[in-house]
Amino acid sequence: MHICCVSDVSLMSEDVKRVQVTFTSEQWKIIEALKGEMGSTDAEVVRNVVLAWLAEKSLISETIKNKMRG
Repeated sequence: MHICCVSDVSLMSEDVKRVQVTFTSEQWKIIEALKGEMGSTDAEVVRNVVLAWLAEKSLISETIKNKMRG
């Protein structure tokens, strides 16, 4: 069984990309458990999980450092 999540467009003035993501039922249970902790909507939770993972892997700070170097 696959569950699909499509991000909502809540950021009015910014360029926003919508993506379709498929989760297994076990993965979706984890997403559901994070509601309230990492966001109030499905899209907020998924977005924040991705951003937290990128930050944990230092990919966000490395990307910014590389852009600043030129």
